[in-house]
Amino acid sequence: MKFAAIDIGSNAVRLLFSAVHPNGKKITVKKADLIRVPVRLGADVFSKGIISKRNEERLVKAMIAFKNLIEIHAPENFRACATSAMREATNGEQLIKRIRKETGIKVEIIDGIEEASLVCNNYYSQTDHQGNVLFIDVGGGSTEVSVFSGRTVKKSCSFKLGTIRILNNKDDVTEWKKLKDFCSQINEKFDNITAVASGGNINKLVKFSGKKADELSLKKLKEIYAMLSSYSYEERILKFGLNPDRADVIIPACLIFISVMEAASVRKLHVPQVGLSDGIIVDLYHKSIK
Repeated sequence: MKFAAIDIGSNAVRLLFSAVHPNGKKITVKKADLIRVPVRLGADVFSKGIISKRNEERLVKAMIAFKNLIEIHAPENFRACATSAMREATNGEQLIKRIRKETGIKVEIIDGIEEASLVCNNYYSQTDHQGNVLFIDVGGGSTEVSVFSGRTVKKSCSFKLGTIRILNNKDDVTEWKKLKDFCSQINEKFDNITAVASGGNINKLVKFSGKKADELSLKKLKEIYAMLSSYSYEERILKFGLNPDRADVIIPACLIFISVMEAASVRKLHVPQVGLSDGIIVDLYHKSIK
């Protein structure tokens, strides 16, 4: 069964098509196609509180293109979700109404907790893991940190600490303290916890580790951070082949992951290379079979 997911994030807008196959009690998800457009809504919102006319037009055009692709692929179902930037934009609701009018696509603004749950449930659908799991999702506008035990959420919080927000110097010292205090509490209350990270930046950072494995140690992450920080923005693009909209955000992403790992006393991250759009796909599948 093929499904589609639209993720309107603070850094980029994505359209994902995936086929889901039952595999015993688990499922296998095969990515069919991914279209990513670097609209970067957060650059407007976290600085001025509003999505600019230019980016509004770019987003609407992207959604028109997505609508046409969805009609061509003809998935069983699709869902469009918007996160941090759209949540905070004063003209977010107005823009969503325009998208609905011009494309017929209903965009849902979801909070940080639902965003984290969609990513977490995707992970559980494809693994037998039953113990305590610390999920860390770093986006352009926010970071979601959640603890699941036996597939039940025990503790979850969304922080206004994202890569675009930090790049624009709109991160707050008190928010950093809240993040570190929250993670310290996790360390005190939960034993034998497995840390799982998601987001485009951590997927790229794993590749920098030089291993094909889906995990990254705190020590290696600090080494990669020091290495990448020693190069300019332009050098990171030319030397490592990073996309322009990845070469800048990958540095603050490192800082967030390092801060969470240190505060929660986590020495290693598991990186299944899934994100919100993958979570939406799995959620659509489970709802369809019900």
